[in-house]
Amino acid sequence: MKKRTIATLLALPLAISTAYAQDGAGFPSVKISGFGTGALTYADTDKAEFARPNQASGSSKDFRTGIDSNLGLQADLPVNSWLSFTAQGLVRRDAEEGYGAELSWAFAKAKLSDNLSVRVGRIGLPVFMISDYRNVGYANNMLRPPAEVYSQVPFNSVDGADITWQHGFGDTTVTSQLAYGSVKAPLPGNIHARGKKLAALNISAEHGPFTVRAGHATGEITISDSTSLNTLVGGLRATGAGYKFPQLVTLANEIEPKEKRATFSSLGLSMDWNNVVVQTEFAKRKTKAYINDTSAWYVMGGYRIGKFLPYVSHANLKIDGAIVNTVPAACPAGYPAACTPTVQTLRAGVSRLPNSGVGQGEQSTNTIGVRWDFASSVALKAQIDRVKPKNGTGLFLAAQPGFRDTVTVGAVALDFVF
Repeated sequence: MKKRTIATLLALPLAISTAYAQDGAGFPSVKISGFGTGALTYADTDKAEFARPNQASGSSKDFRTGIDSNLGLQADLPVNSWLSFTAQGLVRRDAEEGYGAELSWAFAKAKLSDNLSVRVGRIGLPVFMISDYRNVGYANNMLRPPAEVYSQVPFNSVDGADITWQHGFGDTTVTSQLAYGSVKAPLPGNIHARGKKLAALNISAEHGPFTVRAGHATGEITISDSTSLNTLVGGLRATGAGYKFPQLVTLANEIEPKEKRATFSSLGLSMDWNNVVVQTEFAKRKTKAYINDTSAWYVMGGYRIGKFLPYVSHANLKIDGAIVNTVPAACPAGYPAACTPTVQTLRAGVSRLPNSGVGQGEQSTNTIGVRWDFASSVALKAQIDRVKPKNGTGLFLAAQPGFRDTVTVGAVALDFVF
C-alpha cells in the first residue's frame, strides 16, 4: 500500500476529532503513538543471504540497515466509553527490495461489557505468542523473533472480525480470542498468498510472572501470480496426459496451491520472575499443497542485571513432510526422444519446490545477545546468531549450489517507542 494512502488513513481519526471539536461536541482527541527500530545487520558469508522471513534480499558479507529496521505509527480515537477506532501503519522491507508501507491495523472496537469486546476491520492474526507486537522491537527482549518459528505463517493480519473475552479467576486472568476473515499478502518474486475462511483461536492465562498460551488457526491458502509455479503445474498435467503418466496429473493437483487447507497450531510459555526471563514456543504447520509440513520451536533465557538483560536462545525448524517427487528420471524405451528431457526438467522443478516460495528448509540457530535499557522508552540491543542449515539451504536466500555453511550473523539495534 502506498505511503500516501496510509498517511490518509492514519490522519482520518484526527480529522474526525477536529471536526467534532469545531462543532463543540466535546469529542475526545486522537492519540498518536509509534515505535521503531534502527538496526545494522551483517552476515559472514558471500554464498547466501541472511534475511528476515518474507524479505526479498538480505546481507551477504555486507552491512544492511533494512533487515531489522522499521517504523510504525498508530492513531487511536476513543469515541465514547464503549467505541473506539484504531489505525496503524508500518514502514519496513517486506517482500520487495526497498522499503514499503503497509496498513497493518485498521479497526473499530466495541466494548460490549467489562469482559467482552469485538473488533471489526483489519486486525492482527493471533497465531503467535507475540502476534500483536512482533514488529515492535522495544516490546521484545530479543533483537528479532526466531525465524524458525515466525517464518511458518506469511500472514500478519486478517480482514474480518474478532471477539475477545477476558475474565479473572482469583489471581489468574484468562483471555480467549476468536478471529475470522480473509487476507492477501505479498511474497518475494511479485507473487501473493491469499487466505480465505481463516479462523484463529487464541487462549492465554496469566498468573503473576507466568503466561501460558495456546493457539490454532485454519484456512484455505492460495499462492497466485507465480509464473514458474503455474508453468510447472501446467507442464506436469500436459506431460502426464500426453505421455500417459497419470501420476504426474495427480502430482500437479497436489502441488497446485489453490484453496488448499492449511492448519497451524502453537503453544507458548513465558516467565519474568526475580530477574529471570524465560520464553518458549512450539509450533506445527500442516498444508495440503506443496508447502512443507513443519515443526519448529525455540527457547530463550535471560537474567536482568540492573538495566542490562543478557540472554541466550536456541531455535530449530524441522520438515515433517513434503511433496513426493513421482516424476520418473527417464522415459521407458520406445517413448519419443523428447520425453526424457521433458520429464527431467519437470523432476528438477519439483525437487526445487521445498526451498522456494514460501517453502522452507530445515535449520537451527544458537543466539547470544544483550539488551540495555539506557533511557526511558529506548533500548539498545546487540545480538550474534550462529545459523546452521540442515538438509538444504535453510531459510537463506540466493544460496549458491552446494551451500551448507554455518553462518554467523551480527546485529545492533536501537529500539524506541513514543
